[in-house]
Formats: sequence, structure tokens, C-alpha cells
Amino acid sequence: MPRMRSRELPQTMKAVVCHGPGDYRLSEVPTPRAREGEVVVRVLACGVCASDSKCHSGAPVFWGDEHRKAFVDPPVIPGHEFVGEVVQLGEGAARKHGLEIGDMAVSEQIVPCWRCRYCRGGHYWVCQAQNIYGFQKAVHGGMAEYARFPDRAIVYRVLDSMPARKAAVIEPLACSIHAVQRADIQLGDVVVIAGAGTLGLGMVGAARLRNPDTLIALDALDSRLRIARGLGADIVINISKEDAVERVLSLTDGYGCDVYIEATGHPEGVVQGLHMTRKLGRFVEFSLMKEPVTVDWTIIGDAKELDIRGAHLSPYTYPIAIDCIERNLIDVGPIVTHELPLERFQEAFQKVCDAKDSIKVLLRP
Repeated sequence: MPRMRSRELPQTMKAVVCHGPGDYRLSEVPTPRAREGEVVVRVLACGVCASDSKCHSGAPVFWGDEHRKAFVDPPVIPGHEFVGEVVQLGEGAARKHGLEIGDMAVSEQIVPCWRCRYCRGGHYWVCQAQNIYGFQKAVHGGMAEYARFPDRAIVYRVLDSMPARKAAVIEPLACSIHAVQRADIQLGDVVVIAGAGTLGLGMVGAARLRNPDTLIALDALDSRLRIARGLGADIVINISKEDAVERVLSLTDGYGCDVYIEATGHPEGVVQGLHMTRKLGRFVEFSLMKEPVTVDWTIIGDAKELDIRGAHLSPYTYPIAIDCIERNLIDVGPIVTHELPLERFQEAFQKVCDAKDSIKVLLRP
């Protein structure tokens, strides 16, 4: 039997541990070890996602309420946007994942069960078990010095020439690409992307590659809209300074946009999109809302017969995202605004929550 290959690892490591809403602690925990088919990486960078911030604040979508059960299973190490250096390979893992000690690697954020009807049908991203790094103890995340990719994980090697700060954006960019794929953008389309955060900016870059007639980005911060322009937006609209619905209608002879992608995470982004999208248009919802959203469904059906599409995670798009970053087809550099040591995780969460001077905030163990 082949022996497990590894570098010497410490017995314990520093990690952020979620114990409950608002109860996140920097702790000393056992360092993971690679079992058969598994990979252990030394975490190089881990992004703080808006979903991490909402989980931290106690959003019902994570912690449950009278309508839903809890998604989080604490105590758990959070973080699903991370990249690491391979330091340990369990039996068979090198061949299975095409990795060697010292390689840089990322894993898709969901670790499929490969047994449910969705996984067996190739739709692993909606796996019934929904094990996503950083939310359940079965798949601890990357806000730590080391992390383990289970044998069920989907793992990719990343070229060493890619800076870790860019590699940490692979996960959100892959999500952005999937949302753009769901939008089915055609030549001649007027496309609106609402929200110029990490995901929205990635969507701008990906949508630009689809070559729509007009690409419009919406946000309340001029600093973010400047980056959106750099990524390919033809028109940017500051929603705090002008009526975005009226502006889009005026740009389209009163019809509205062909495609609207919602990436604000705010209920008003949904309402705005329904009014802004033309009859028979396509509305793609990607955001994770903190609370349930109520809208006038008559607009969707009787008034406009809209094509409403959801977008979840990043199926089959990691290789595309890696290629886009490697070839600089989408420049994710300006999206990363802050890099903080693991010990300053509370500050990182606050910056993401405030969403004023930051876009993508990374923790660097």
C-alpha cells in the first residue's frame, strides 16, 4: 500500500470557531490530518463572504426560525472562499485530485454526498445534504491555519504563478459566472447587474465576455461603480443619486432591460428589478437574503410573463474562473480591498457588514 505523503504538521492550529450568532472566537484546535482520499492544505487566504457576515449576525436563513431548520451546525470553523498549499495527501488523493505536495489548490464550496438523486443526476450543486465548507462540522472551513478537503470534495490545482489574493476570489467568481450563464445573455441584450460587490463585479466581468449590446451596473457607491466600469460596464448608475428604474426605461425606449441579475442581497433590489425588466425578460436571482422578501407576483405573471431563474453556487464553473483569472480575462485584483491577519477576524466581519470602504476582505492566517 502506498504511504501517506505529507509535511510535518503541528498538533494544534489557530482557527476562528463559530459557536452561535455573534459568538465567534479565535481558538487553538487540533490540526486536521488527511485520511484516505483527503487533502490537507495550509491556508494562504480566506475571503469573508456576505453570507459569512449574515451568519455571524444571526440571519434566520442560517440559524432557523419557525419556518425553517438551522443550516449551521456549530461549533464549526467558518469560511468557504479559501485557497491553500497542499501539505498532506491521504492514500490515493494524489492520483484522485492530480496534486502533489507544495501545489496550490482550491475546492468547490460544496462537498457533495454523491448519493442523493441530485448528485446521481449530475446536479451536485443542489445536493440534498448541502454540506458547504464553514457551516457544518463535517466540512470545517478555511478561517484557520490549515483546512481539510474531504474525499468527496471537488478539488482543483491552481498555477503557482497566481497570487493567493487572486486565487481566493476563484470561488465568488465561479458563482458570478454561473449566474451569468443562467441569464443566457444574447447579442443585442441590455443587461443590468444590480449590486457591485464581489459577486456583482464578477458578474460584470463575466457578462462583458458575453458581449451584450449594453451592460449596466447599479450600486450606491461610486467607488464600486468605478471598478465596474473597469471590468466592462458601459453605463453605471448610482441608485442613491438617481432613479435607476426611470434611467433604464429611458435608455430602452420605455421597454426595460432584457436581463436583470440581482446581486444586492437587499429586498429593494428585487422590487427594482421587477419594475426595470421588460415584458418576457429574464430575471436572475443570486443573492442570499437576510429575511424573506415579498413582491407583487402579478408583475411576474399577468403583467410581464417574466422568466425568473435562480442561481446557486458554481457548478462546473471553477475551471472557467481559474482560466479567466490566469489569463486576466477578468481582473479580480481591484476587487480585493483588504487583507487582515486571522487575529483581526472581528474587524474583517465588521468591514463586510458595513460595506462602505471594502469589497472583498481576506483573512491571511
